[in-house]
Amino acid sequence: MTSLSAGRVARGALPASLPDRILAVAERGHGHACALLLALCLVCFLPGLTSLQPMDRDEPRFAQASKQMLETGDLVDIRFQAEARHKKPVGIYWLQAACVAAGEALGVPGARTAIGLYRLPSLFGAAASVLLAYWAALAFLARRGAFLAAALYGACLMLAAEAHLAKTDAVLAACATASFGALARAWLRRDGAGLGRGAFLAFWLGLALGILVKGPMVPMFVGFAALVLGWRARSGRWLLALRPGPGLLLALLIVAPWFLAIAWKSGGAFFGASVGQDMLGKVGGAKEKHWGPPGAYAVAFFATFWPGAPFAALSLPFAWRERGSDAVAFLLAWIVPSWLAFEAVPTKLPHYVLPLMPAVAILTALALERGALDATRRGARITASVLLVLIPAGLTLGLLAAGWKLGRTLPLAALPPLLGACALAALAAATLLRREPARQDPTRGETARHGLPPGAAARACVGAILAACLLTPAVLGLAQRALPALKVSGRLAAIRDGLPCPDPRVASLGYREPSLVFLIGTDLAMLDSGAQALDFLRAGGCRLVFVEARFAADLAAAAPVAAPLPAPAGQVSGFNINGGKRLDLTAYAVVP
Repeated sequence: MTSLSAGRVARGALPASLPDRILAVAERGHGHACALLLALCLVCFLPGLTSLQPMDRDEPRFAQASKQMLETGDLVDIRFQAEARHKKPVGIYWLQAACVAAGEALGVPGARTAIGLYRLPSLFGAAASVLLAYWAALAFLARRGAFLAAALYGACLMLAAEAHLAKTDAVLAACATASFGALARAWLRRDGAGLGRGAFLAFWLGLALGILVKGPMVPMFVGFAALVLGWRARSGRWLLALRPGPGLLLALLIVAPWFLAIAWKSGGAFFGASVGQDMLGKVGGAKEKHWGPPGAYAVAFFATFWPGAPFAALSLPFAWRERGSDAVAFLLAWIVPSWLAFEAVPTKLPHYVLPLMPAVAILTALALERGALDATRRGARITASVLLVLIPAGLTLGLLAAGWKLGRTLPLAALPPLLGACALAALAAATLLRREPARQDPTRGETARHGLPPGAAARACVGAILAACLLTPAVLGLAQRALPALKVSGRLAAIRDGLPCPDPRVASLGYREPSLVFLIGTDLAMLDSGAQALDFLRAGGCRLVFVEARFAADLAAAAPVAAPLPAPAGQVSGFNINGGKRLDLTAYAVVP
């Protein structure tokens, strides 16, 4: 560096490269870092929030149950149509119902069937989890490293997907990260000062709200980590810094009222269904065909945690070497026990390990800060670079193929950002592949020949994060608009809306996706035969029936020659994203 350039840096001039500029802004203060992280969240989480169709099957089940709370005014019992939905506690339903009620009060048209309003808790939860990851990382890292850890987590594909779904997992991740941020401070300061009020509230509110959102999951994550760390320290006295007496009382005051109310209202059926059937059913067998072998999460990790996954893979030797240090021991206790438990359970869903991802990101940033991202081991450089480029390139080709196969269309509007994401990922890979001279490792006092210098590794990480800022909006905001074949329920609802009579009675024969119930209404009738469909159409008033193609012959056979079926009011062909099958439906309407 010349004396002139050194003088410019000393006076606060921004570095030349964009990644270095971003990191320099983040280092100016916590406000700057949090503003950049919120901007990242808005870029990755907002596009597609309202235009993405309700994603069967879990999302519309949650949304419909929240809608029925508003319809009935019953904020204790959870139901999907007439069926009791005793799987998860009430927290997420209250949050969704509150957002929809606020939307109605503000005059949002069709608020109760506007899926974007039901997704707001997930959006806020995902953004909160990113900011809480930054706060948790500050227990281990300086501001620059904490920002990079939170950004790696915030850019990951799995978090972006959960921010777009009206489910529990983004809010759960925020609750777990809050509790772990406080637990980290209790662990790292166990021989020094106690915890402040903020860390105390973060731990116990995260625990209590996590229980209201998804039952025992946050206590399980925290409990596994505390047991491992207590065994390592040969003592659990460090947990007293969390003030368990008043903390448990606070948590009890938050969670007990609803649990007592649902126990009284359901006669104890809620606990039998949620614990005995839902949770233990997933432990004993694969629920709803979501089986996966041990190791499935480790394989899926390279896609779900992209773009951070290749960097996390490079940090593994550092994690093993430094496993005896307090910081790495805590992060491994956050990750490993819960990860192994999920690998052992037959039911496999990628979002189950989302609350562990902040720890992975912090561990990766810690390895980067120590100059330990080892890209010189055999196969490491090429593996990391290929993984960086493979995901955006694969998604680009896959979306082009899907658009053409399903509807003879191409997502052309999404193509420029998709190609831009591929290019930025390739540039990040090139930074990883660039060889650097040997350097002095300040933490070991010896020449380090393994690992990229922190500046180069950080630039590669930021470049990969910028690639994600193009890829996620391109996929969730633009490409999905060019795939109408996946929006079957929305197109069926449009047929209903186009009838010349208000508030028709609607039924469905064969097609039973929860998204149709959410969009059509709670009183949507589910039929089992052509004779039932014919009787429904002839029951009087304005009526509409959707008939899947496999029931067409049954319906035709039920119609007498003297009274044939009405002319079709519309037809919809598409693709069932859950069943993996093509769908053809015909709508029959009777209009007085």
